Amino acid sequence: CLASHRLPFPPPKVRATHPDCSVVLYFQEKEAECLEIVGRERQRSGPPGQRGCLTEWDGVSCWSAVPVGQSRAVSCPDILLFKKSKALIWRNCTESGWSFPSPPYYSACELEAVGSNNDTEAKASGSRWCFPFQKGYFVTMKVLYTCGYSTSLAALFLAISIFSCFRKLHCTRNSIHIHFFTSFILRGAAVFIKDAVLFSDESTDHCTMSTVNCKAAIAFFQYSVLANFYWLLVEGMYLQTLLLLTFTSDKRYIWWYILIGWGVPMLTVCVWVVTRLQYDNHGCWDDYTSLYWWVIKAPILLAIFVNFLIFLNVTRMLAQKIRSPDISKNYKQQYMRLTKSTLLLIPLFGVHYVVFALFPEHIGVDARLYFELVLGSYQGFLVALLYCFLNGEVQAEIKRNWGKWQSSMESNVFNLVTQDFTA
Repeated sequence: CLASHRLPFPPPKVRATHPDCSVVLYFQEKEAECLEIVGRERQRSGPPGQRGCLTEWDGVSCWSAVPVGQSRAVSCPDILLFKKSKALIWRNCTESGWSFPSPPYYSACELEAVGSNNDTEAKASGSRWCFPFQKGYFVTMKVLYTCGYSTSLAALFLAISIFSCFRKLHCTRNSIHIHFFTSFILRGAAVFIKDAVLFSDESTDHCTMSTVNCKAAIAFFQYSVLANFYWLLVEGMYLQTLLLLTFTSDKRYIWWYILIGWGVPMLTVCVWVVTRLQYDNHGCWDDYTSLYWWVIKAPILLAIFVNFLIFLNVTRMLAQKIRSPDISKNYKQQYMRLTKSTLLLIPLFGVHYVVFALFPEHIGVDARLYFELVLGSYQGFLVALLYCFLNGEVQAEIKRNWGKWQSSMESNVFNLVTQDFTA
């Protein structure tokens, strides 16, 4: 069960190797080692009555050979998804072979039966038991992040439509917002594409598959993640530029912003793809234990670090300008609005990723999955809410156009009534 179980959704692609694949590969390696021992024992074994109990792989542990009448004990598998337990599982070698594990795996290691109709048999043998973390936990996570990305995509498309439809909202600032929204849309779409490519067929082992389609899906996902981080960096750079230029926008910078937001991720992914093709072209390129993963991870951490420095600098500059007695009341109000937006953008500046980067990958696995998959899926909705739906300028423009539309409708109705009356 542990070696063949397929999870229905993809791993988080920013931080670490997915627990599902690491668990599957762990048990595959242990099974291969055990079967190799079994093969050697069979080659040199004596008559059947003198063999006792041969080495056996029961799906979870490898039981070394012992004579009849003796016992063998093993501990729970030493992997992250098992809770730490000092309990030992014992089996006796009888005349009829190995006895059932005692205590059973589900009790000692907190495992549960999946896909077995005979609950008693499964509990006794232990060979059909999988993690509760794997089945229900991951299915629940998939439902949550699917709802999150769907909500975010709908909100982002609506926000882009609003910025595009109203001419008064066409400016450098909102153009950057549209690019930022687009990066979130690509990230959400990449997750669904990766789901469709890697997990549409339950009979396919997504941990070992190596096809052009899956590699293309992973490369597109990595590009969308990089673009998301670098457009977030552009937002921080533009906020700092506004303060340095005293609210004077310069359209010449937009092309530099586009080059940073879309060009740097494209260059990084191209280098990563060429590197994997040349030196590490195995699997679906979704293994994050390889050193070549730093080709992706290093630029992400660099963008986060620079953005964090920008955030600190923007906070310092805003504090100085608000305290300055030479600033007019109107400008102080503008600076206060910038201060509020800056404080709201703290999560978007990737501060939480800086915190996660300071700890080893195996610490806080549950928290990482929830934050990066579930909470991260709603990040696009939060961005649309802050930059568009709660934007006073956008609200005023919508109200103004709504008022004009109502006046136009009333005027048309009046004209129709007048025409009918004069006729």
